[in-house]
Parts: sequence; structure tokens; C-alpha cells
Amino acid sequence: MNRRGRSFLVIMIIIAVSALFLRSAIDQFIKFHIAQNESYAKMVLNSISTALDNYSRDKKGVFPENLSVLTLTTPPYLSKSYVTQSSVKGYYFACPRLDPTGYQCVATPLICNLTGKRTFTVTTGGALVPEDCLKKE
Repeated sequence: MNRRGRSFLVIMIIIAVSALFLRSAIDQFIKFHIAQNESYAKMVLNSISTALDNYSRDKKGVFPENLSVLTLTTPPYLSKSYVTQSSVKGYYFACPRLDPTGYQCVATPLICNLTGKRTFTVTTGGALVPEDCLKKE
């Protein structure tokens, strides 16, 4: 009986230690994916910003009124219109301000603290500003 009690205790300790390692591995996995998603969101916003600035330069300082114009030109300024899609790599993309004088485009995480921790905003001239997504809610 004494030996059974020790075996049970050893098994419980092994389960507890395994649970701690598993929890740590899951946390690292989530952090890794958040970092990848945020990196992708910044890359997309920089691509959108560059495409808008190049279009404006070619059109004597006038920005398009929608992003689809950037994908329809030959050659295209932008390979695809990210704002017409559902979430991409854990982020939604939108351009709430897009007029002949400038732009503001935003990348918002699908689920704050799970797909991303920050919301990114890029404005006319390419200024990219991160903000904690919890502050936006």
C-alpha cells in the first residue's frame, strides 16, 4: 500500500510538471504567432502606404478615392486590395480616410491579445503608429 501511495504521488507530480511545461509552450506559441501577425500587418500597411504615395507622385499629388484603383492599373501599384478581404493573418485592414488630399489606413487585430496586441495606423507620408489594442476598444 505504501508503494502504491508513492507511485500515485510520483504520477501526480509528473502530470503537474508536464502541465507547467505545456502551459509555457502554449504561451510561447501564441507569442510567436502574435509577433508574426504584427510583423505582417506592419508590412501590409507599409505596402499600402508606399503604393498610395507612388500613385500620388505619379498623379501630381492627388491620392485615389479607393484602393481598388491601385490594383487595376498596369502595372499595379498594389498586388491586391487588402481592405476588401476578411481578416488576413489575424488582422483586419481598413482605410477610413482615403481622399484626394491624403489617407489613413488601419490594421486591427481580429482578437485583441490572441491574434495581435497592437493596432497599427499609417497616415499620409507613411507615418506608422502602433497602439495597444485594448486602448482602442
